[in-house]
Amino acid sequence: MSVNLGIVKGFDRIGEENAFAVLARAQELSNQGQDIINLGIGQPDFPTPPNVVEAAVKALHDGHHGYTPAVGIEPLRDAVANDLAKRHKTPVSSQNVLIVPGGKVTMFAAILMFGEPGAQILYPDPGFPIYRSMIEFTGATPVAVPIRETNGFAFSADETLSLITPATRLIIINSPANPCGGVTPRAEIEALVKGLEQFPNVAIMSDEIYDQMLYDGAEHTSLLNFPQIRDRLILLNGWSKTYAMTGWRLGYSVWPDSLFDAARKLAVNCWSCVNAPAQYAALEALTGPQDCVEQMMTAFAKRRELVVRELNSLPGVSCINPSGAFYAFPNIRDTGWQAKPLAKELLEKAGVATIGGPDFGIHGEGYIRLSYANSLPNIERAIERMRSFLNT
Repeated sequence: MSVNLGIVKGFDRIGEENAFAVLARAQELSNQGQDIINLGIGQPDFPTPPNVVEAAVKALHDGHHGYTPAVGIEPLRDAVANDLAKRHKTPVSSQNVLIVPGGKVTMFAAILMFGEPGAQILYPDPGFPIYRSMIEFTGATPVAVPIRETNGFAFSADETLSLITPATRLIIINSPANPCGGVTPRAEIEALVKGLEQFPNVAIMSDEIYDQMLYDGAEHTSLLNFPQIRDRLILLNGWSKTYAMTGWRLGYSVWPDSLFDAARKLAVNCWSCVNAPAQYAALEALTGPQDCVEQMMTAFAKRRELVVRELNSLPGVSCINPSGAFYAFPNIRDTGWQAKPLAKELLEKAGVATIGGPDFGIHGEGYIRLSYANSLPNIERAIERMRSFLNT
């Protein structure tokens, strides 16, 4: 006898983050004895810095086993505000900082606040797949902002502004960007902010999780630097990428006064608080030595140079230099393959895990994403396997 429990229709619209499906399949093949090189998942291959780990251990020994305030412990909120103010040279109040269990939580909260049937939400495409998934879940209409290779994988202010309609409630931007590695220049961001003066009721969520991962003199321009939009700006950031803390599930957001209490209530209703030892680890990450960040970026820069050079040597493949994050987004149109079938065959037959561009949006066809958060020898072996596969 079949059972139909009739869950709400919104769950029919929830998508996936296919990087985790690829990770699971790669692990399955590895368990079967195949040698798999994973360039699919977007996480640093470095361990969390020892001083950060020890801070969590100390917190446990010190008895930090209970609930914390839903918005986060005060020392950590202060540290986040001070770090942002120092790096971006702009005032940030700790009273606007919300500590959350991972960066996705901020996306979820912001999209829930503004997404409903009849509303439109702009998001980058190719972009992080959860943006569109959550927009569709709320019943809002997702409006793709094309992220084009011809523009260095930066968004265009003019094109973004042209897509705003009376139904637009929220714009999501991401720089440095996943999956393309593009960094939007300050002039383009200034043009966007200037244009938004004509749309005072549109909120902005700026995903800046890769803000410290930059190359070749590229500069990150935080939207915190524009006081004229601070009353409608939601900032997303965290520790996962910068401090190799993906598994700690720890992030933070900065909310305008008008939205902070709604975000706080969502925290109370949904996750209560972030686990206490992780918050003390995050405090040490921000206030302790920062040499770990420099060391990781030095390694990523070397890997980026290698992966771009070698990808451009493959038949039918071209790849521009990513200016941020740790992803390459090569153009594979001249190989004769479509992106998702190529990614599938590379995993199954060549033992190289990558992600097909369409998993990041409707404008992702013709590209695949490679994460160079892996060792130089593994990247070299992966590219050679790709070369052998494409030459057959």
